[in-house]
Amino acid sequence: MSAFIVLGAQWGDEGKGKITDYLAKSADMVVRFQGGSNAGHTVEVGDKQYKLHLVPSGILYMDKINVIGNGVVLDPKALFEEIDYLKKLGVHISPKNLIISDRAQLIMPYHKVLDGIKERARGKKDIGTTGKGIGPCYTDKMERSGIRVCDLMHQDVFEGNLRENLKIKNDIITKVYGEKPLDFDSIYNEYVNYGKALAPYVRDVSVKVYENIKSGKKVLFEGAQGTLLDIDYGTYPYVTSSSTIAGGVCIGSGIGPTMIAGAVGVAKAYTTRVGKGPFPTELFDETGNWIRENGHEYGVTTGRARRCGWLDLVILKTSSRLSGLTSFAITKIDTLAGLEKVKICTGYKVNGKIIDYVPASLEDLAKCEPIYEEFQGWNKSIENARTYDELPEGAKKYLSRIEEFTNTKISIVSVGPGRDQTIDVSHI
Repeated sequence: MSAFIVLGAQWGDEGKGKITDYLAKSADMVVRFQGGSNAGHTVEVGDKQYKLHLVPSGILYMDKINVIGNGVVLDPKALFEEIDYLKKLGVHISPKNLIISDRAQLIMPYHKVLDGIKERARGKKDIGTTGKGIGPCYTDKMERSGIRVCDLMHQDVFEGNLRENLKIKNDIITKVYGEKPLDFDSIYNEYVNYGKALAPYVRDVSVKVYENIKSGKKVLFEGAQGTLLDIDYGTYPYVTSSSTIAGGVCIGSGIGPTMIAGAVGVAKAYTTRVGKGPFPTELFDETGNWIRENGHEYGVTTGRARRCGWLDLVILKTSSRLSGLTSFAITKIDTLAGLEKVKICTGYKVNGKIIDYVPASLEDLAKCEPIYEEFQGWNKSIENARTYDELPEGAKKYLSRIEEFTNTKISIVSVGPGRDQTIDVSHI
């Protein structure tokens, strides 16, 4: 058996798409297990750039099976737009290399409307959602009123569920928020057509993934967002609506924990965050701006500028513990080339104590004062390095400290966005 997880070890945007694409070359199946079209993975191959949101990052290899698991909330409109976009770039997609769980929840138009309305109603206390209906869809799932892909395969079931749900949602939209109601017929007809288009792709994903692992195939599980956006262990309420850590794989794809051999945590060589919430190592000076511009730190999905700061090893240590990480993949270390000095946070000072974990309370996290270790920077550009020995000594010491503090080895070092700009430190 050979099943591995690739997940984000920070606040998302760590480069999971590139690392999944790199590891997918030796995989047979790539499984997306949570999130929705709010995720954005960028993969560069040669002179082409591919921006993925719902389709797993293994799709750029023609011989891989790509799976959208039951833990994903599926927006059919966004999915088919993405498929069309990828086909125009020469990517082959068919039911032979893309399968979709019959248990995945469907994002409906009222989810998007309510997402926007509720976010506006929060005012200054807004969460910073992408407005793509992710949270409201997961809410309906937990409330047991959601509509699943398998329901769409039965028009009479879908019609009854939609009619019942839309009545309730329209009452909320009109009577609570004073907005215009949504039309049943237009939604029904649109989604019936989606159902016909989806049908060839739909499978019992749990069975397919299980069979592949048991037969000795290599399966790669791809996460969206990052550890500190996890619904339970992230910086709540500024989190996503699903489980982004390794435990979410079992629920989101329908396999048991004993079938997973390891987990790779993807982390930038510095820290970024989008939206609100405490950020202990955030930089508000020219260095922070320099990292943002040099690293092109703007969201794939939203285009929003990311907040930037020094690498926080407290976060990485917490991520390693929560997901039982067997290794880290460190990305964008090339971004730091040119800085005279670089810093790493190795602890938080809060209420007179020093801690090495991320506290649950945002109030406590906001009080955390980072404890830094300073390292000599490296002026040498490293984007052309292809072996560990070609890295500058300063970069090697920096990476060594990450391993030492987190007690987790580094297996991959990325020195640029391209598929070939990847150093395999130790085989996974």
